[in-house]
Amino acid sequence: MTITSYDAFNKLDQAHKKELSEFLHEHLGRYRDDVSAIQKAIDYATKERPSFGGFILIAKQENTIVGATVINKTGMDEYIPENILVYIATHEAYRGRGVGKTLMKEAIKKCKGNIALHVEPGNPAKGLYEKLGFENKYLEMRLIKN
Repeated sequence: MTITSYDAFNKLDQAHKKELSEFLHEHLGRYRDDVSAIQKAIDYATKERPSFGGFILIAKQENTIVGATVINKTGMDEYIPENILVYIATHEAYRGRGVGKTLMKEAIKKCKGNIALHVEPGNPAKGLYEKLGFENKYLEMRLIKN
């Protein structure tokens, strides 16, 4: 398995961006967002949109994407972590083989500063995050304005 990093200086071309967003959409399963939301996070990570940047890690086995993560920088620190893990997914056929754990460890090493992530209570990845040191410090509340 090889892991490649992308950011504002090493960007994905349109075809690979489409492949990544479709991979994440499919393999996030019931926790997925719309492809357009995924593409925005990718664009923020690579500074294709005005942002503080971030990075993307893509794990491949031969030519198949087996896992990927998208990290966005928040531009903040102390009161809000410097980074947010927006997406992480492992190919359905490769789950249970350590792909997600490897990607998480690489992302943690690569991030400067603290990392936030959102995870639903029933998500099986919650245990992995806890083993890696993440803790549930706050209850998130949202006001969705239409």
